[in-house]
Amino acid sequence: MSIKPFPELSHDQEKELVTNLSQWSLGNGLVMYPPNFEGFQANVAPITLFPTPIPKESFHRAVKVQKLFNELYINVITKDVKWFSSILEDLSKHDPEFTGRLFEVYQKSSKIQPLSLGLFRSDYMIHQDTNEIKQIEFNTVSVSFGGLSSKIGQLHQYLNGTGQYDSKYNYKYYDDEDEIPVSTSASDLAQGLADGNFYYHNGEPKTSSVVLFIVQPNERNSFDQRHVEYALFKEHGIKSVRFTLEEVEEHVTVNQNRLYIKSTMDEVSVVYYRSGYAPSDYDVNPEKTWAARLLLEDTLAIKCPSVLTQLSGTKKVQQLLTKKEVISKFLSNSSDQELNEVLSTFVAIYSLDDSNEGDTGRKLAFEEPEKFVLKPQREGGGNNVYKENIPSFLEKLDKQEWGAYILMELINPPTHKNKIIRNNEVFHEDIISELGVFGTTVFNEKTGEILTNKNAGWLLRSKFSNSNEGGVAAGFGCVDNIYLY
Repeated sequence: MSIKPFPELSHDQEKELVTNLSQWSLGNGLVMYPPNFEGFQANVAPITLFPTPIPKESFHRAVKVQKLFNELYINVITKDVKWFSSILEDLSKHDPEFTGRLFEVYQKSSKIQPLSLGLFRSDYMIHQDTNEIKQIEFNTVSVSFGGLSSKIGQLHQYLNGTGQYDSKYNYKYYDDEDEIPVSTSASDLAQGLADGNFYYHNGEPKTSSVVLFIVQPNERNSFDQRHVEYALFKEHGIKSVRFTLEEVEEHVTVNQNRLYIKSTMDEVSVVYYRSGYAPSDYDVNPEKTWAARLLLEDTLAIKCPSVLTQLSGTKKVQQLLTKKEVISKFLSNSSDQELNEVLSTFVAIYSLDDSNEGDTGRKLAFEEPEKFVLKPQREGGGNNVYKENIPSFLEKLDKQEWGAYILMELINPPTHKNKIIRNNEVFHEDIISELGVFGTTVFNEKTGEILTNKNAGWLLRSKFSNSNEGGVAAGFGCVDNIYLY
């Protein structure tokens, strides 16, 4: 099927569109706080004026494979603990201040709660020549923009439905449901949290307990989180409380291994991390923040994620999972077709450690850097090193530290000339897009039993094609929505 071109509007029509888009966004919470904000200030989030084309077949492949990826990572955590622990021990030597400290929390914890809740997101780019989806990373902690993704889909449907994309007659430019569907991620992620609450109460849908959101200080992306929180209360009657890691010790108490909010004595059923994924989340007061992480891990509250589940999302694990023999081991009940569907999403990934494969990776990093991106084990935008910058970056590090990175083949996505609005300024640039598919799961870390395994909507983020990084909250990209063709 041919792609519809982006709507072409006159100067006055686009000006009116931007006004209506901005006011809809402010009225419906498609917003973020600006840097150095006051609590009453909010800006329209960086977004696209129009939805961006994504091949329908590619989109459905990404959605279809999500539950297999959920299962794969559960099995990595539960099926061969010795293998997984040895990887984490090795990574801890290369990255002692973060991966090492997380692993230390796991080792010190009592592991009293075997159930774990995963709110995951698998991120892809579409390879231009083949329309194949290629995985960038699998995120196991603090997956963001599920709330705003639902909102931008609603915005684009509103603009389309009211004829604002049609330059002549105010007709719909796109078919709403078939071409520009709305992600249900805000509700679906809330359902995942409700599932955690349900299993905390031994299979009863109780609303007497609360979900504890662990957030960053001065969180600019709090509205994205709040949409999930509001859906959790509206659709399930479950309340939420928000603390930073620094505030945990002062505001919670533990009685008979159960976690409570001191001020109300509400019992906490689920601890949901929207923080704790990067060293900077602990650096403000390391003694207090790392103690808080251990305190929470040591309770009966179900963690989203547990430390072990978070560590399964390291890039080293992603690199090892590109091998067919490893995938076959952890998805032993899957058909050959299902295994191939997972394997087809991978690009080449190399370690930089002292192994034979690491030697290959080191050689490629210096001889063909333009084909690769260098990624550390940690999450969050702005940490990657691209192409020609790789050799000089590695030369500045002690070789002992190279093992904390993986070398990943770059994906060649198509470009589209969409329009992005940021701080009321419209940019008309070539953009590239990254499709994220959400999934939720409740599982038993000790037995490997999977209690729930669900899809949970999607996210499209776009960035200027000349920008390497794509983190919206980090200031590199924008929230977008799909136009399926």
